[in-house]
Amino acid sequence: MVVVVRRELCVGAAQCVLTAPGFFDQDEEDGRVVLHGTGEPDGEAVRLAVELCPSGALAFGAERPQTQS
Repeated sequence: MVVVVRRELCVGAAQCVLTAPGFFDQDEEDGRVVLHGTGEPDGEAVRLAVELCPSGALAFGAERPQTQS
């Protein structure tokens, strides 16, 4: 399971950063969420951060999204 980030929904509330600072960060330019950590999100703090996201910008997915070229 992986964390899916939908930056277009992010409102910059930083609940994810406050809850799991080793996994999430905020973009310095627009304040939106960026993934900071590596690996699978198996920590309880990451799960809680996804639940606490006020805009629904974070979710869990089954596999990693493919990068666009």
